[in-house]
Amino acid sequence: MHDMTEVAAARVALVGVPNCGKTALFNALTGSRQKVGNYAGVTVERKIGSARTPAGRRLDVIDLPGTYSLRARSPDEEVTRDVVMGRRAGEPAPDLLVAVADATNMRSALRLVLELKETGRPILLVLNMIDIATYRGIGIDAAKLEAELGIPVVTATAVRKAGMEALFARLDRLLAEGLPEPAANRWQEPSAGDLRAAQRAADRLVAAIVRHPPRPDTATARIDSVLLHPVAGLICLLTLLFIMFQAVFTWAQPLMGLISAGFDFAGVLVKEVVPSGLVQSFLVDGIIAGVGSVIVFLPQILILFLFILLLEDLGYMARAAFLMDKIMGGAGLHGRAFIPLLSSFACAIPGIMAARVIDNRRDRLTTMLVAPLMTCSARIPVYTLIIGAFIPARTVWGVFSLQGLVMFALYAAGIVSALAVSAAAKFLFWRKAPTPPFMMDLPDYKMPRLKSIAIGLWTRARIFLKRAGTTIFSMMVVIWVLATFPMAPANATEPGIAYSFAAMIGKFIHPLLAPIGFNWQMSVALVPGMAAREVAVAALGTVYAIQGGEAQVGHILASQWSLATALSFLVWYIFAPQCASTLAVIKREAGGAKWMWLTFGYMLALAYVASFATYQIACLLGAG
Repeated sequence: MHDMTEVAAARVALVGVPNCGKTALFNALTGSRQKVGNYAGVTVERKIGSARTPAGRRLDVIDLPGTYSLRARSPDEEVTRDVVMGRRAGEPAPDLLVAVADATNMRSALRLVLELKETGRPILLVLNMIDIATYRGIGIDAAKLEAELGIPVVTATAVRKAGMEALFARLDRLLAEGLPEPAANRWQEPSAGDLRAAQRAADRLVAAIVRHPPRPDTATARIDSVLLHPVAGLICLLTLLFIMFQAVFTWAQPLMGLISAGFDFAGVLVKEVVPSGLVQSFLVDGIIAGVGSVIVFLPQILILFLFILLLEDLGYMARAAFLMDKIMGGAGLHGRAFIPLLSSFACAIPGIMAARVIDNRRDRLTTMLVAPLMTCSARIPVYTLIIGAFIPARTVWGVFSLQGLVMFALYAAGIVSALAVSAAAKFLFWRKAPTPPFMMDLPDYKMPRLKSIAIGLWTRARIFLKRAGTTIFSMMVVIWVLATFPMAPANATEPGIAYSFAAMIGKFIHPLLAPIGFNWQMSVALVPGMAAREVAVAALGTVYAIQGGEAQVGHILASQWSLATALSFLVWYIFAPQCASTLAVIKREAGGAKWMWLTFGYMLALAYVASFATYQIACLLGAG
């Protein structure tokens, strides 16, 4: 026995199946005393927080990735297994495992608990979401379950912090008595027969301690009868996605107008206060025109994140994956790929990292290869700029915004191209590999927690603004310098920017991009755009501002670009690998540079071919 004193905090690891409320319990235990990072050597998120019991004992709480079994079949499950078993280098073994179970779905949770018992480590079982179980008439004999398992059992509702007093009291008692030294490790990789036996044992336990109501007619079941219907469900999903993309363009317009007016006012103010010259040009053309042209799109990005966070909190994401399984399976993608791909609408980086929940390496690699084709939030500034400049702001069919429809078409093009590339990858690389069956627990529907949504939106806004203040700001400084120096001679016959380093670089690259309709200013914008897609908009804003444009960049483009050029630019951004961070994450997640270069190569080729075809066809139709 060893007593956990004030000197050493007890290491407590939270373990549970996905969607059991484990992270909510982690938040209830640790509050704001937590930090998020990645496990050493692998891009799997780790959350560690500190807590203190009523008796003053310190806890280091670790939120492990969800898993159905210690028979790990994906990178995140491997992390959970290795931490539980004390196998990770530099990671002390946990002193106590807190197994978290969804009280409304005990079957899979108990099978995992039985497997955890085989490790010989001290375990405390928390029956989470007990309020929902009680509301549905589900009765659980916690005392009998404790006797059957031989481990402490407590009930809780983590999202409302109910039952936390009982949990802390039980933890205090366990720590005061002294946690038993871990028994000799008896755990071995379970065979298929072992898993069947564990499931039968879990079923016997459920039959003995869980009492279900005679007629379990739940709201979740009634809603699912519509949302999981093979026809009605798909119609609902597509309608939801359509509304989301319409909202991204239309709902944000008033706030975008206010932000744009604010930056215009700042530019005027600086011109009145700062004398004409290099300093004024740097502030107005470099900083305000450059960074401001990107920040104006913050409302659209937050609207997109709002939809994604609401869908996650409601419990709809798993249903969407279930509905899309057949369609995605036909394209060589696993049903679980839907959630990483939907996450990629916000940003491809977390989408690629989310692919680690896919067991099969082939399916995981395919998902990572096509995730960058989904229209991430960084493309929104580019799309909105071009659509606003070249597509009339009118209503079609009396309801829909034409600009919103074009935005939806661009998102749809990304989705279709991802499915097509996945099908091609299956044909070229993995023709003989069978697609494993898709199994996923469907969580109950829950009302979104407004505080959680607000924190999520604030976090995304902070990340975006930090990026605008660091990556985009630094790129704009470089672009301004390149577009300003060397300065035009006294007898210059062209705008000053024509003599700059930026013009030299752009004109050097231009012959490669002329067949797809790009001018030298666009060529300049693509180079810093490799750091982040939205930097291209800021670069265009700076280049055209220095060139002498007083109007907003969208108005300048409408006067200087042809429709064919604008369409080619849009198509380029559907496919082009304009994000160095995404490529770096693919290299890390895939375990080598080969897949990163493959992604870069195929996306660049797709972008060039598609833009070439778009530009040439548009010119033939008279749009050049």
